[in-house]
Amino acid sequence: MIDSKSVVSGLDKMIENPRCELEHRTPFELLVAVILSAQCTDKRVNQVTNELFKTHNKPQDFVDISQEELEEKIHSCGFYHNKAKSIKSASQDIISRFGGKVPDNFDDLLTLAGVGRKTANVVMAVAFGGDNFAVDTHVLRVSNRLGLVDTKDPNKCEEKLCKIFPKSEWSKLHYQMVLFGRYVCKAMKPDCENCVFNANCPSSRIGVPPEDLKTKKDAKTKK
Repeated sequence: MIDSKSVVSGLDKMIENPRCELEHRTPFELLVAVILSAQCTDKRVNQVTNELFKTHNKPQDFVDISQEELEEKIHSCGFYHNKAKSIKSASQDIISRFGGKVPDNFDDLLTLAGVGRKTANVVMAVAFGGDNFAVDTHVLRVSNRLGLVDTKDPNKCEEKLCKIFPKSEWSKLHYQMVLFGRYVCKAMKPDCENCVFNANCPSSRIGVPPEDLKTKKDAKTKK
């Protein structure tokens, strides 16, 4: 395990000014983009929303559009039926319950269709400057590989990370871990050679023969 101070300093060296890579202009556009990003890359979501937001960028726009037409527009993001349904339902709730504006309260965000803890945390941190620690697949993978947590449960991971790191670092660390996981500590082929943590990381593959890597992987699978 690498201590929390080393994680903060290491990520600050590698990713000095992290930012959300989902393109958006308003809290509502961000909400839609995050819903679309489930099991989809930010790059693909941006390709879709670049066209979508030209004509549909307010809650009423998504209430008025048919389910079928919205599904067609977001088809390439995957899970398009459920995502379209969630976006339309969330839009209706935002209009009827929150005066047409995305709520800036975590608990209220969780009441919207398609919004779980990760989505609510992202919206709070990015759109409203809150101190929130969103856990997505990258944060979960990086946290486990660095030895910060030992769980596959995103909620338990979030709880542990919030205890390890000071609140003022949460939102920044989230995006640093996302970008670190996306470009360095990748799922299939982590770039351990260029990782600032490679000397102390319990999951580092530097200097480990291929046959030993397979043994380590099999051992983890049997746990």
